[in-house]
Amino acid sequence: MVGQPAGHRRGLAAGQHIDRPTGFQWRRVYPPTGREGLVPVAFVFADTTEAKADNTVAVLEEAGHDYWAPRRYDTYHRGITARDYGQAVPVVVTTLEQLQEHGADAAVWRRLGREGEQTLTAALDNPDGDVLFRDQEARADAADERHRAAEREAQRPVCKRCGQKFTDQRWEETTAHRTAWSAGDLSVCGTCHADDVARKEAAVEAARLQTAAPPEPEDDQEPDRGRSWFRRRP
Repeated sequence: MVGQPAGHRRGLAAGQHIDRPTGFQWRRVYPPTGREGLVPVAFVFADTTEAKADNTVAVLEEAGHDYWAPRRYDTYHRGITARDYGQAVPVVVTTLEQLQEHGADAAVWRRLGREGEQTLTAALDNPDGDVLFRDQEARADAADERHRAAEREAQRPVCKRCGQKFTDQRWEETTAHRTAWSAGDLSVCGTCHADDVARKEAAVEAARLQTAAPPEPEDDQEPDRGRSWFRRRP
């Protein structure tokens, strides 16, 4: 039975006011359901024909679409089919005859926006909701990461000397402003750069040793120097 809005019920004195619930006050009245979305609403039709019940359900679906229908997730990912039920009111319908014949635990409930009848638990669940979104988002994030890695790998420099790809360390050394000035030949990989450094160090060491070595003695240009001009007489 649908009641009149608070503040407009019969029997209120003129000027009397009834406070409306504010914010999330309803969460203190209804316990958490464990599902995303607002408190569910059930309509049980009694003493009516099937045609009238179907017409009423059609009106509910059309007039209340903005309240029971989920929304698209606000995400930059493409291909997300999950729906956001965070602000949706789950609305389920059945008939009193079905409840009396099969019981409330049977598949006698139909949720607005869906086809066919389900158990109450299945009707209130959101298989295309938050759980599916987290799974699709994780897959989309992984796909984006693979795409970015492939794009980066396609831009990785190749050594002009040996043809090997740069390591991440060498790539950073040759592109970062703080290290590029001391990275030597920017067109060669780390191994070839190490060879260049080793050759330069060897050349410097050889030059140092040559400078520090004592001079070699010169050849004696006057072999008779030091001999006495006087011979001892026999």
